[in-house]
Amino acid sequence: MLNQKIKNIFLKSSVASISTALFKRGLRNQFIQGVTPLNPNLPNMVGYAFTVRYIPAREDLNTIDVFKDPEHPQRVAIEKCPQDHVLVFDSRKDARAASAGAILLTRLMVRGCAGVVTDGGFRDSSEIKILDFPAYHHRPSSPTNLTLHQAVDINVPIGCGDVAVWPNDLIVGDQEGVIVIPRKIVEEISKEIKSMTDYEDYVMDQVKSGSTIKGLYPLTDKKQQIKFDNWLKTKLNSK
Repeated sequence: MLNQKIKNIFLKSSVASISTALFKRGLRNQFIQGVTPLNPNLPNMVGYAFTVRYIPAREDLNTIDVFKDPEHPQRVAIEKCPQDHVLVFDSRKDARAASAGAILLTRLMVRGCAGVVTDGGFRDSSEIKILDFPAYHHRPSSPTNLTLHQAVDINVPIGCGDVAVWPNDLIVGDQEGVIVIPRKIVEEISKEIKSMTDYEDYVMDQVKSGSTIKGLYPLTDKKQQIKFDNWLKTKLNSK
């Protein structure tokens, strides 16, 4: 389970700031391409990844009757995705058929999962967007996933929106999109983000007061460093 202190940091962090922190460590391709939140007014989505992998459907193996199988991977994933985890679908960036719909996503919500992401589409999008449950997709898609997609694996490494996702990587989503943080550096990134957020708050305070960004953003002026240190001390003492 994710440490609550670390989780709280990411709940207040922007995906843009996380992307910068990852870039500093040489990770350039962690932002899932082409997905947006159905409801941008919800708080950040934060949770470890639980994955589903689709391949192109083969007609003789992927008839409507496969949903009767209790071991169908998509259905199993809905019931096995742990609480506080994010279900991530590898739908091959193909939104012509739905990865899931409102009933399955409601089940995830009721089970206490943290959210859901697909690089394809969801059906019943008008219902999903009023759920109190973070959901990210490329665009609405009404046809059942069986028409084009065949679920074959759960909780294995996948690709989603051109990003490699391993089970238990940390998934963070905000109003702009979704980013993937490798599990082994989650704590390290959380500390970086906390420091970045404090400094960005200071910068915004200074810019609103009329300050130039020269020497301030990025921080290259020693006088600004001293001012920031004093600002941060005042902020911490006021808590």
